[in-house]
Amino acid sequence: MRSPADGRANHPADGRANHPADGPATAPATGAPRAGADRAARHRVVITGLGVVTSVGTGVDAFAGSLRAGRSGAKPISAFDTTGFAYANACEITDFEPADWLEAQEPEDLGRAAQFAAAASRMAVADAGLTAERVRAVRSLVSVGTTDGESRDLDHLTALQVAEGEDALDPVAARRVWPNRLSAGIVRELGLEDVETVTVPTACAAGNYAVGYGYDAISSGDVDMALCGGADALCRKTFTGFYRLGTIAPDVCRPFDADRQGILTGEGAGILLMESLESARARGATIYAEVLGYGLSCDASHPVAPDRDSIARCITAAHRNAGIEPADVDFISAHGTGTRANDVTEVGAIRQVFGEDLPRTVSIKSMIGHTMGAASALASAACALALRDGFIPPTINHRSTDPECAVDCVPNEAVTAELKVVQNNGLAFGGNNAVLVLGAWQQAA
Repeated sequence: MRSPADGRANHPADGRANHPADGPATAPATGAPRAGADRAARHRVVITGLGVVTSVGTGVDAFAGSLRAGRSGAKPISAFDTTGFAYANACEITDFEPADWLEAQEPEDLGRAAQFAAAASRMAVADAGLTAERVRAVRSLVSVGTTDGESRDLDHLTALQVAEGEDALDPVAARRVWPNRLSAGIVRELGLEDVETVTVPTACAAGNYAVGYGYDAISSGDVDMALCGGADALCRKTFTGFYRLGTIAPDVCRPFDADRQGILTGEGAGILLMESLESARARGATIYAEVLGYGLSCDASHPVAPDRDSIARCITAAHRNAGIEPADVDFISAHGTGTRANDVTEVGAIRQVFGEDLPRTVSIKSMIGHTMGAASALASAACALALRDGFIPPTINHRSTDPECAVDCVPNEAVTAELKVVQNNGLAFGGNNAVLVLGAWQQAA
């Protein structure tokens, strides 16, 4: 078991950057500590509610049970016609009924991704022991990351235009297609007014970006609570793009495996309800974990290929921002897509920061697929559950580790572990990287 360094501060929020920003490849990754007066004024940020919609379970209990059991959401795609594709598995959600969750909006007024986001927000509020009225009574923020927005509606509109021309376009789908409706749908569902509402389009790292945005707003005292995460729905456009890149696995996703052949696309939403420690204590809330900090980097060196040095800078920035050392990290939730390029590059970046003493490094994409803008948000929820419940989720479908990305990926079965600090990597096309660090509340307290 890797244990935190004895000298780590008891108040880990002190000394972390207030507003990290992206920088070019030549600039250091963001996350440098700010000056003393600003440190003392910062608020600690904790996670008190989780809402999840995934192919292996909807709701906290179902998701946690699936992580422990190593369940797979892989199945043949039914969301769209897959004629012409040699193989077409994905991690599709087949048991989600939006009417079961939406109280303030009609399901047809929202696209599928916005339905996921609004439902997950309802869950997160309830899981935190709150009501929508209580959230409305405080200063709040909604921040949602996405890769595709409502691309299933865009698929539909494109098919209509090709087949019948512009006059045949569906006005209902056209109204739903805008990405900002993911966060707006949450605001309408909960009846929030006068709140900052942000949709973050930084692709597959967007969930971590959105959580970091909320962390900054709470820690600086701008808001008391934030609903942050990511959402995306399975769509033909994204599946086809990855298929043409040769990065869709024919059967299942096998991160770090010698026989890995790529990703499975997935869908879902992960929403975290975060609040200041003062707010959580005042209402006697149950705390999952503390958000210790995060780091961002943007290398912009290639449209789709990851950059090892940029990822390493991002990890280092996150550690500095969180006030920890590499030796403090008990396990890493990797981006872990199961592609040849990502896994080797990501492990190389981890080794660049940690040396040869690597923490266990897992990928929950082996279970839920690559949920695009929801990916790092769902991984953040998994990390919070792992910290609370004392386990490390497995990397399933594993047969033999590729020597080029040799890590202990906790193959196929979860392990019990006493965890204090975990790291969640989110990497994206265009060189957008976001790494989040969470700490166990018992330890932090």
